[in-house]
Amino acid sequence: MGVILISMTQRYKPQQDLNDTWTVIDARTARAAEMGSRTIIGMNRQDAEELAELLNKLEAQKPVTQPDQG
Repeated sequence: MGVILISMTQRYKPQQDLNDTWTVIDARTARAAEMGSRTIIGMNRQDAEELAELLNKLEAQKPVTQPDQG
């Protein structure tokens, strides 16, 4: 199998909640992102932005495998 790195649209995005806290949203599920067993909610804006950026960097580093052709 070959390994290809693909640049994708940002998967994780910070979103302001009604109570002035922030949640990191997973664009694939349209729900709050999770790290382990914890949901990423109730953060301040700066932390949510930094965490979304970190998660997007980690996501971009994941290899995408495709079967060899031939």
